[in-house]
Amino acid sequence: MTQTSENVTWLTQEAYNQLKAELEYLSGPARTEIATKIAAAREEGDLKENGGYHAAKEEQGKQELRVRQLTQLLENAKVGEAPSVAEGVVAPGMVVTIAFDGDEDDTTTFLLASREYASAAIETYSPQSPLGSGVNGKKVGEDAEYELPNGRKAAVKILEAKPYTA
Repeated sequence: MTQTSENVTWLTQEAYNQLKAELEYLSGPARTEIATKIAAAREEGDLKENGGYHAAKEEQGKQELRVRQLTQLLENAKVGEAPSVAEGVVAPGMVVTIAFDGDEDDTTTFLLASREYASAAIETYSPQSPLGSGVNGKKVGEDAEYELPNGRKAAVKILEAKPYTA
C-alpha cells in the first residue's frame, strides 16, 4: 500500500480484499454482536454504575471509528501497482535505510507507507510522520531533516531506497 500526494491509497488486490472483508465484518456481524452485548448489559439495571454497559459502549465507539476509517480508505483506494518510482528515490511504498546524524553505523530500515500496511515483518512509517515527510522525495546519498517531538531538528542520510516486495 502506498499513498500519493493526490490522497490516493494504492492497494494490492490482496490488501484490498482483506480490508474489505474487515469492513464487511465490522459493519454486519460485529455490529449485531455489540448491540447484543449492550442490550444484555442494559438489562442488568442501573446504567450509571454498570461497567459492562460502559465497556460495551466504548467498544462500539472504537468499532464505529474503524468502520469510518476503512470506508474512507477504501473509497480513496486504487487497486493495482503504484506508479513506478525510480529506485533510489524515497517515496511511499519504498523500503528506506537511513543513518542518523551522519553515523553510518547507526542505521534504521523501514517501509514508508500507510499504517494500514504495517506488519511485524518491517517497521512502517507513515509519509505524514515527521521522519516520513522529511525523507519523502529525497535521493540516496542526500541528507534529510525532520522535527523531533521536542521541537529540535534531527538529520539523517538516505543510504538506500528500494521498492517494497512483500
